[in-house]
Amino acid sequence: MPHSKEPRTKPAIIDDKIRMLVLETDEQHPDDHRESGSFGDVLDALFKKAGHAHDPPLDIETVIRFIVEEKGGAVPKASDLQDIHAILITGSMYDAHGDNPWILKLVDLIQTLWQQRPDIRFSGVCFGHQILCRALGAKIESTPNSKWELAHTPIALTPIGAKLFNNPKDGVIHLHQMHQDHVVYPPSSSTTNLLTEQHDGDIHVWGSSETSEVQGVYIRKRLFTTQGHLGFDEDMVRRQVELRIESGSIDQVEDRAEIKSAWDTAEWEHDGMLVAGAILRFFHGEDDDVV
Repeated sequence: MPHSKEPRTKPAIIDDKIRMLVLETDEQHPDDHRESGSFGDVLDALFKKAGHAHDPPLDIETVIRFIVEEKGGAVPKASDLQDIHAILITGSMYDAHGDNPWILKLVDLIQTLWQQRPDIRFSGVCFGHQILCRALGAKIESTPNSKWELAHTPIALTPIGAKLFNNPKDGVIHLHQMHQDHVVYPPSSSTTNLLTEQHDGDIHVWGSSETSEVQGVYIRKRLFTTQGHLGFDEDMVRRQVELRIESGSIDQVEDRAEIKSAWDTAEWEHDGMLVAGAILRFFHGEDDDVV
């Protein structure tokens, strides 16, 4: 499907708002695109819903840019983002540890903005989570035994995670997963010169699953990522699994147990709205004192 290199803006309608740049790093399944638009459109709708649930309501103005250059997108330059203060990077079938030219440009953009724009707050989902951690020096590789983590997954919260998500019942949340790579360890001053030892006390893993110890990273005032998907519904889960089966990345024999789990749990309710609300508060500066 064709993509414009010009950003698409969803206008704000309420006085108090957040202007969020969504960097799209892949295309939706064609059937999902017809039903709900691009990945950016899905996140725009989710965050608008979270904004209306916020007290008082917050409006979300979403600028969407498709950045996969080999499919007609364009990675923006730092100078293009002067009026942006919140960035969210989507999930993708691409490898966050890959060396595709557009991925390397994205890593460079993140690192440039991290140095030059301390006012920007970053978030990322799945690939977005991994690429942000990569830009800050963390190691990204296949999960143990290259195991897929698919569909509805419990995530045990750390004490920081419990605070960020307003202390959910039993200290556990659930999100749909769609990944075979993971962040091995979170960023720190030992992984990059973009962080100092003073930052280390502000860097937290907010949750872990059986397959991935780093389900999300929180750095006060700068970063809030999630390995799990906020906006996936049953149809999206099933179609994303089908895409990976068709591409050969999911093997119908070796990964049959994970596939069955995905089919069985795709319809289950998850905590995407809860996580969207937490990221919204992070973008709005409400959780700056969470320690």
